[in-house]
Amino acid sequence: MFNGIKRLLRTTADFLAPSRAEQPVYGEIATTLDGRDITRGWIAADGRLDPQDPILMAQGGGRYDLYRAVMSDWQVRSTFQQRQLALTACDWTVEAGGDRRADKNAAAFLEEMLDQAGFDDATQGMHFGVFYGFSVAECLYARDGGTVALDAIKVRDRSRFVFAGNGALRLLTQKDAFNGEALPARKFWAFQTGADHDDDPYGMGIAHWLYWPVQFKRGNIKFWLIAAEKFGSPTAVGWFPPGTPVEDRNRLLAAMKAIRTDSGLILPDGIRAELLEAKRAAGLDYERLAVYMDQAIAKVTLGQVMTSEAVGGQYKADVQNEVRRELIKADADLLCESFNRGPVRWLTDWNFPGAAPPRVFRQTDPADDLNGRAERERKIFDLGYRPTLKDVQEVYGGEWEIVPSAAPPVPDPPAPAPSPPAFAAPPDATDPTAPLVERLGREADPLLDALLEPVRAALESSADLMAFRDSLLTLYPDLDGKAFAELMGQALAVADAAGYWEARA
Repeated sequence: MFNGIKRLLRTTADFLAPSRAEQPVYGEIATTLDGRDITRGWIAADGRLDPQDPILMAQGGGRYDLYRAVMSDWQVRSTFQQRQLALTACDWTVEAGGDRRADKNAAAFLEEMLDQAGFDDATQGMHFGVFYGFSVAECLYARDGGTVALDAIKVRDRSRFVFAGNGALRLLTQKDAFNGEALPARKFWAFQTGADHDDDPYGMGIAHWLYWPVQFKRGNIKFWLIAAEKFGSPTAVGWFPPGTPVEDRNRLLAAMKAIRTDSGLILPDGIRAELLEAKRAAGLDYERLAVYMDQAIAKVTLGQVMTSEAVGGQYKADVQNEVRRELIKADADLLCESFNRGPVRWLTDWNFPGAAPPRVFRQTDPADDLNGRAERERKIFDLGYRPTLKDVQEVYGGEWEIVPSAAPPVPDPPAPAPSPPAFAAPPDATDPTAPLVERLGREADPLLDALLEPVRAALESSADLMAFRDSLLTLYPDLDGKAFAELMGQALAVADAAGYWEARA
């Protein structure tokens, strides 16, 4: 009996306990090592990984000189420079990772280090990773008392680096120009972007998508120049009668070659020369194809064309400029996140062990129009509302204090009240209408707020008083004051009855 109960309890426990298959698996399964990656074959942990960019491998043999030639195109350079300079123009900020003293000290230390190391220059160099797929920078450290300081950030040539099978960065040298030499930890900051999976540490830059538009454009311009030479000036044609001596034929050919530069020709009788106007073949619209390729380049680089070409109306340009701004914000987020996971964490661990690492980010949102905001707040103040001191400091910056108000004038002592007549109420008697007035105020406040809420919203969103006037004209038919009117009607009826009652009394 007892053994049976034990078996039943053991069976129940086995049924309720999670199976081994449900336990978490902590190791890596879909690795690129030891032949498990069918797209690469067997690769040792320290063996070299090749990029998986098909254009880079097929057209350039894995060498990034192929994409450097793409950058030499003037449309590629100008559009990518727009994106790059707009990013570095955004101010960067260091935010503490927590509220403890160590967290704030780590943030202040990092901000000082980035000022000295030239973070904007490093950002501009590392931003080329968006174009090529990845970038590498070497962090140069120095001793500053008892701390490890970031002295400089040197962006290196990506062609000097490869990635190993375990994802580690390796340096190509004369000693090992294929697999590369191992590098110390926490020394090199690598930034990758664009790849659609993590198995390719080289990333996939926008140069991959710009390669063919640039190639087509260059081939088109080559034929365009040939056509311009062919159809830009007429062809000289000479006629000679049968039996003309060879010397005269050669003299005519030389005259045809010189007809472009000579202003006059002398030819024997019976030989004539003319200029043959060539007619352009239909469909050879080289300019349209060149413009189409430039627009394709702008779309790949900026996501739109209106900030690189003078086309479209103002509204469309504003909308597409927002697309460009979103790309810049994405670039800033990717770069700063990579930097926060790398050098920021390393410096924090060395100098402030246990502190929450600070966060570096760039202010990519456009600055507020403080003049317009101040004007709106003045209008709101006229309605009876004012911002708090905390809001003023957050919006306008700096330190603020309340202006002390002038001391109110001392009022003259009140004149003694005249003796009331015998039939008047005693001075300490309360006004019988006071409770009614107080009740009217309590019940009217929410009705007035609801009635004026659309007006306040229109005032806040209006650029000027003329726009506010037009908004009022639009709002007026929809303003519903029925509830407030009914309340005032009831109040007037009560006041009228109270007046009758007082008169009768």
